[in-house]
Amino acid sequence: MSQASDDEVSRRFLAALQVGDLCSGTVAEVSRGVSVTLDGFAARPLGFVGPLDLSWGQGPAAVVEVGQRITAEVTAIDLDQGRAWLSRAAMENPELWAFLKSLRVGEILSGRIASIERFGVFVALDDGPEHPVFPGVGFITIPELSWRRFETASDVVQVGQRVSCEFIQFDTWNGEARLSLRARQPDPFQAFADGTTVGQTLQGRVTKLVPFGAFVQVTPDIEGLVHLQELTWTPVESPEAVVQVGDKITVVVTEVDQERRRLALSRRQASTTLE
Repeated sequence: MSQASDDEVSRRFLAALQVGDLCSGTVAEVSRGVSVTLDGFAARPLGFVGPLDLSWGQGPAAVVEVGQRITAEVTAIDLDQGRAWLSRAAMENPELWAFLKSLRVGEILSGRIASIERFGVFVALDDGPEHPVFPGVGFITIPELSWRRFETASDVVQVGQRVSCEFIQFDTWNGEARLSLRARQPDPFQAFADGTTVGQTLQGRVTKLVPFGAFVQVTPDIEGLVHLQELTWTPVESPEAVVQVGDKITVVVTEVDQERRRLALSRRQASTTLE
């Protein structure tokens, strides 16, 4: 079989699959994940089971071996890469998998904060089964904790605290419900944008310097960026040549992007600078 015809046949085979289908096959390779030669297409392995999709809490080598027959659920199909992503963990935890699949984007889930980590927060949900590995089935990434600036997750929530969050995604890789706490809060940027116009003069404090400019806090919740070329009429190579963190300056609004929540400012267009 030529390469072109092999690719065409494999693409048709994968296109016939659907997310949620159960597929059987033979383990072809075990490394960080598991490659599977699926029944119906013996030319090469088209199925792949990631390490966490194989069996939560165990490494691939401890679960399967080359030549073993397995059955797994299709979680995603990538026609460009010629691969079907599979989950065997879904077969081992059917109650949890069924619960997560039943959730709908925008649904409100309640629970308590079970653990705070540097990468996010686990939530033990009031409804549904427990997770076989993690402290909670719900998980909030750092950006989804709050619209406002904060240093650590513990500035926003505490272990044991009750929360109501919006369901945003079923994470099939980790077998968890991705949640958003900030979706349940008013977005301060939208309120700011409604009352702010391009050309308006604002006063603020420099909070951070980066190679391409300076971030300026214009309200307790809102920061904007002054690009390097907008710091002064005289070209400079770095923002440190003009301002320092903590400086109070006057800026002019040059753009308010509500969709991307971005505020662009100009110091050089301002008539005065606060000392």
